[in-house]
Amino acid sequence: METQRDLLAGPPPTHLPDTPEAREALESGAAASDVAARFPAFSAAWAALADEYFAQGHAVTSYAFARTGYHRGLDQLRRAGWKGHGPIPWEHEPNRGFLRCLHALARAALAIGEKDEAERCSQFLKDSSPAAVAELNGT
Repeated sequence: METQRDLLAGPPPTHLPDTPEAREALESGAAASDVAARFPAFSAAWAALADEYFAQGHAVTSYAFARTGYHRGLDQLRRAGWKGHGPIPWEHEPNRGFLRCLHALARAALAIGEKDEAERCSQFLKDSSPAAVAELNGT
């Protein structure tokens, strides 16, 4: 028996593949720059770099790292079947690097005066994962 998908429900959630070796390297305390150099498609390393440099007052550098991780994540989302919209759940651990990059990109864009981009990225994050917004904004 063939089941039909509810077309009114919207697209299914997108789940990025795990990269255990990269995740374990970052979690074990390896420098984010070393992890990004070894695993350039691993958005969580770029997010860590964006956070690190933003905290040091380097918004432009943070923006560059966040944008790199964002674009690497978009590439992976598309390969995972994402069509430009739909949920990207925070609850799925491998999605968190991309979502953190999106949050960092909005934050850095606002800091450098790119208000339109900051708003676009913030809305994209809200549309992708309300749980990520709550987690990343501490609400």
